[in-house]
Amino acid sequence: MTGAERRRLHDAERGTPWRRWGPYLADRQWGTVREAYGGDAWTSFTHDQARYRAYRWGEDGIAGISDDAQRLCLAVTLWNGVDPILKERLFGLGNGEGNHGEDVKESYFHLDATPTASYLRMLYRYPQREFPYQDLISTNRERGRDEPEYELADTGVFADDRYFDVVVEYAKAGPDDILMRITAHNRGDEDRTLHVLPTLWFRHTWSWAGGADRPHLRATAPGTVVAHDPELGRRSLVVDRAVPVLVTGNETDNERVFGSPNESPYVKDGIERVVVHGEPGAVSPDDEGTKASAHCALDIPAGHSATVRVRLTDGPPDHEAAFSGFDTIVATRRAEADEFHVEVAGADLADDERTVVRRAFAGLLWSKQFYALDVERWLTERGVDPLADTSLPNHQWRHLVAEDVVAMPDKWEYPWFAAWDSAFHAAALAAVDPAFAKHQLELLLDRRYLHPNGQLPAYEWNFGDVNPPVHAWAVWFVYELEGRKDKEFLARTFPRLLRYFDWWLNRKDADGRNVFQGGFLGLDNIGVFDRNAALPTGGRIDQADGTAWMALFCQNLICVALELGEVEQAQSLLENLAWISAAAQHEGVGFWDEEDGFFYDVLRTPDGGRVPLRVRSVVGLLPLAAATVVDGEVRTRFPQVVDDAAAFLERHPAVANSLWGRGSQANGSGTVLFSLFDETRLRRLLARMLDEDEFLSPHGIRSLSRWHLEHPYVFTVDGQEHRVGYLPAESDSSMFGGNSNWRGPVWFPINVMLIRALLHLHVHYGDKFTVECPTGSGRHLTLRQVAGEIGDRLFSTFLPDDSGVRPSDGGGPEDPALFHEYFHGDDGTGLGAAHQTGWTATVALLPALLRGTGTSR
Repeated sequence: MTGAERRRLHDAERGTPWRRWGPYLADRQWGTVREAYGGDAWTSFTHDQARYRAYRWGEDGIAGISDDAQRLCLAVTLWNGVDPILKERLFGLGNGEGNHGEDVKESYFHLDATPTASYLRMLYRYPQREFPYQDLISTNRERGRDEPEYELADTGVFADDRYFDVVVEYAKAGPDDILMRITAHNRGDEDRTLHVLPTLWFRHTWSWAGGADRPHLRATAPGTVVAHDPELGRRSLVVDRAVPVLVTGNETDNERVFGSPNESPYVKDGIERVVVHGEPGAVSPDDEGTKASAHCALDIPAGHSATVRVRLTDGPPDHEAAFSGFDTIVATRRAEADEFHVEVAGADLADDERTVVRRAFAGLLWSKQFYALDVERWLTERGVDPLADTSLPNHQWRHLVAEDVVAMPDKWEYPWFAAWDSAFHAAALAAVDPAFAKHQLELLLDRRYLHPNGQLPAYEWNFGDVNPPVHAWAVWFVYELEGRKDKEFLARTFPRLLRYFDWWLNRKDADGRNVFQGGFLGLDNIGVFDRNAALPTGGRIDQADGTAWMALFCQNLICVALELGEVEQAQSLLENLAWISAAAQHEGVGFWDEEDGFFYDVLRTPDGGRVPLRVRSVVGLLPLAAATVVDGEVRTRFPQVVDDAAAFLERHPAVANSLWGRGSQANGSGTVLFSLFDETRLRRLLARMLDEDEFLSPHGIRSLSRWHLEHPYVFTVDGQEHRVGYLPAESDSSMFGGNSNWRGPVWFPINVMLIRALLHLHVHYGDKFTVECPTGSGRHLTLRQVAGEIGDRLFSTFLPDDSGVRPSDGGGPEDPALFHEYFHGDDGTGLGAAHQTGWTATVALLPALLRGTGTSR
């Protein structure tokens, strides 16, 4: 163990509360199912209402932190002197307002972070002109699906550099002693005044709980606030200057929202009414309440900066002590962060590459969020009997009770967990914080989340939907990445993963043929039909990806079972895998198309017909991801497992005959390969995947073959055409909601899983097995080198070219990199959610995974 941050992580696992405070505020709490009271969540609780309406389940803010139960929150509030409202939270469009669905309309960047939040740094760009709220709404509403999104920079509000770059830093002097430094840079050519208001407030918990103790805070002197919470205790906030402190209540303005009297005249928007509208009576004359802002008006000359220093501590409000050595502590924590990230990324990376890794982890660590939801209480508060059937969302998940810090996909566009996103987050987090990664995987397997029937909750809009079952893959990945030393982690997760596996076996195999459905499975707009809806043809779709996910799920569970010495479970799982593999490979049942050399979904019509849906997409590449190698020593460690597997195949010749190699999938390397293809099919599949006119883009593997640009797939039912054509960026279809987007772009999670499979296949086949890469180039690579080639292309998305522009920027300004949800299939431009560093943070794993691949890296 080396370095200060590693020591903090070590101490945190032994009880020192280094994780108690972190960036746990949402970027958006409004427009969520949690806060909705009837109707669409986006219109039930809007951005405008968030200014004067108390939240029920959480809080949001700009560059904010809170304790791990979100009792007390700290964030920065800003006002440029011309906006009609304070800038307290990030603005964006609801799903019905954007031409490509919901979208944040702000400019901000996560610059740095450590796992314990001992150091955090973020940049928020604030216009000096009036923020163009209405322009963003009306212009996006007028644009069609075939037009790009209208972003904040497109409005011209940043023209002539008339903006402030506001850099917010946090550094911990101790677990409960937090330094906040806010530095505002005037980038324009005129002197400007910026109002900076460090804001401290309590999450509103007292009205809902019926008699719960109410916390309180009080301004005791200029620039000083003392807060007290019955559970959290006493905290002091001190600002480095004697400025007015404005105190109000974190209370709903009932008069404005509901037309009913307010219990107190000091409500949530009281501070805004003072600062923006000049109403001094809107805040408490007694300087007591549950929300307070220190009002710092900074006159900043053109091209210069000004800094506000804040300290939130469990000690007394001692001004002199608070700022003695303040800047030294911040500098020390930043140096420790440098040390930590050099250790994580490795010394062999170039500076640009190391920056990509560090920023990817920064976004991932900043995306932690306190997430609270008690579904039974949520239903009751809406007048619904929790035990009765209801049309409200998630009524079948009334057991779910969440009060946890969760790594979110994106705290604005996705400020809620999604099961398969969480698995990819854990894979990336394991490189910087294995303990938290394991905690995240165990969280959704906890009885507070896991359905009694064994299903994992999918995501807040519909917990009962089905996400790809990648949790076992992530459990095994994290276990291996940490050095295969925490068998207790495997032992804790294994029984519940088995329950989840059984749920899939019993619920998603319509005919008991070991061929699986699943519907959506994350690939919402890549197929001919909405796989979550009734088909226009009737019948159902047997899914190549659903079956591949289940094969991989089974393979991962076998690895866990063997590692734990669970012989009987391993034997049972091997039999399950044999049935699934045989069904997937069977000529008249499975998904392989011999003519095309590809795997396709199969439409099962009501009359018993079987129609391959010949769309060349990642649906057909996912069987490649379901390839796992087991060390040959399994034969000597567990001879009974091997003998029982042989006996099983002897008893079931139909299964053995459908498996490639007739069930004997070993070679000279001594390893055992579990896969859904033989060498011949592998070569044909790779020929398509590595063809630059099909799947291989300059920046990774596309989600749809570019072949469909000139050859769209068309399926006609009752005179109506259902068409799939290649689109490298946003989709032209709203098949699955307003932000459907899966007809060509590159996205990182599947690429990482394909790379993982290629590395496994190389272990099995060795250096003698080579393929053309790219197809038709005459350049032959081993499978390990192919993995490296794909990894290099993915990584290059974030590296500046000779002119200093990154492909992900789309030719834009040289701002810090953003880690988007997905990327243009031809040029690598970032698309979708602009801060979804969650699963895109898997880019940070590539250098470690691919060292020594023999590629350009």
